[in-house]
Amino acid sequence: MRFSVALIPTLKEAPVEAHTVSHRLMLRAGLIRPLGSGIYTWLPVGLKILRKVEAIVRQEMDAAGAQEVLMPAVQPAELWRESGRWDFYGKELLRILDRHEREFCFGPTHEEVITDLARRELKSYRQLPVNFYQIQTKFRDEIRPRFGIMRGREFLMKDAYSFDMDATGLDVTYRAMHAAYTRIFQRCGLGFRPVEADTGSIGGSSSHEFHVLASSGEDVIASCTRCDYAANLEKATSAPLSASATPDDEPMRLVATPGKKSIPEVSAFLNLPESRLVKCLVVEAGGRPHLLLLRGDHELNLVKAANALGVDAVQVPEPGRIAELTGGLPVGYMGPVGTTLPILADRATESLVSFACGANQTDHHLTGVVWERDLPRPACADLRNVQPDDPCPRCAEGHLRLDRGIEVGHIFKLGEKYSKALNVTVLDPEGKERTPIMGCYGIGVSRIVAAAIEQNHDDNGIIWPVALAPFEVEILLANPNDALSVQTAESLYAGLTAMGIGVLLDDRDDRLGVKFKDADLIGCPLRVMAGGRALKEGKVEIQIRKGGDPLQVPVAEALATLRDLLGKLAGEESNGVGSWTQN
Repeated sequence: MRFSVALIPTLKEAPVEAHTVSHRLMLRAGLIRPLGSGIYTWLPVGLKILRKVEAIVRQEMDAAGAQEVLMPAVQPAELWRESGRWDFYGKELLRILDRHEREFCFGPTHEEVITDLARRELKSYRQLPVNFYQIQTKFRDEIRPRFGIMRGREFLMKDAYSFDMDATGLDVTYRAMHAAYTRIFQRCGLGFRPVEADTGSIGGSSSHEFHVLASSGEDVIASCTRCDYAANLEKATSAPLSASATPDDEPMRLVATPGKKSIPEVSAFLNLPESRLVKCLVVEAGGRPHLLLLRGDHELNLVKAANALGVDAVQVPEPGRIAELTGGLPVGYMGPVGTTLPILADRATESLVSFACGANQTDHHLTGVVWERDLPRPACADLRNVQPDDPCPRCAEGHLRLDRGIEVGHIFKLGEKYSKALNVTVLDPEGKERTPIMGCYGIGVSRIVAAAIEQNHDDNGIIWPVALAPFEVEILLANPNDALSVQTAESLYAGLTAMGIGVLLDDRDDRLGVKFKDADLIGCPLRVMAGGRALKEGKVEIQIRKGGDPLQVPVAEALATLRDLLGKLAGEESNGVGSWTQN
């Protein structure tokens, strides 16, 4: 591609609405342009990168035995009502009406559609196992689209759906998809980690997310310092915490705590560590109030709370609603002693021998509260966010660390959630009808582009892994009016193209400083300058985008040197990915 005739509208400054590195650099490098809130047009260079990701995904899915299909983006509401998700999915589901007032949605995912295809086409166990995938545009009506491509409303996704006769078969398919995802992210040159995850609105029995480690990531990932345990914050747990050594013979006392509502205020006033306070949080689940108990130094995880209470979601009521639900109990002074509300406690509270909590009286707390003596032990569940240095739940030696990650892939064991709801059956070897077991496997194709930038950049711009680079080499023509510079640049351009190496020739009649800045911004792995003092000596200057001193090589050796450097860089990237960087 020649820069002079290509649409590569680079910007010196990023628009004010761009807050993440990837959003800023994708706009500045001319990869995307906004059309509406969370909706972007992919420009030629950006689309080249997107297609490279897409090609890697497609190759690995094909190699894993999956079959590509393409399903409709617009889906009838009847299918979603059959699965029970039409009302459950919420406002992220873009609902539309056709001219006959029939209801449809623009698909955010395709479990219903693929299951409808399966019930029409799969009749016998001989057709299983089978795995169908597609690469298609999705739409989710995010309430606050942000971070550019990272959290847009319209995005490109690979989604796959498998059908097996039983759970044993699903295990085999699931492992194959896990391995395929690992190869995909390795080939993309990304540092990533698979982690245990909550199944969320998709449903199913278990799932894993694949995360790219980045400080801008929306998700918090817990991982062990000694073993391979890793989970997102909604799923992560820890080994039981040590029991408090405080003696349990102190009596329960009512203590005046005027105006002290928050945990830090009560902790300082009572001269007790926050870990010896129990805070009481009112949540609404299924229209009923529940009192959740946590240690004062711990934070509630709403997804864990919903799972523990057996509901799709829990709500944290406003103060006025709390008073209505609790019969007027004072916010900031509620406690478990004597309450009639149903109680669910976090498991970490079990180890407290003696603790302080609200007294259900304004400006008062109780101290010296002891389980069994002063109140019955309530039902317990894992309700809290894990914290750094919590003991690992899997090994005896490790502790947890927390990092931020960008979710780029998610695989699920769906079980019979959709196949049973949509009445999919196949005949087994005995001629009996059986419901197939499903799996679901998603990759954010467009999100990978943004995640790669978040992980590979410097102050000057993007640093593309070789596998994703829009062009492996950029040639800078130092002087378009110098015959030797033009001849050298054109010869390199033709030679690289003939070798199958993607190349961008910056042949613009512009200052060399502008070309250098744009080259750093766009981030091709290798840059070659044809011109200047080096060319007068029969050489070209090669610069590796990742850094290091430039190389000056004879013009005759330039093509072979560039080819070898690209091979070396690709090998280094392949060997260095997949690790969870320990800071």
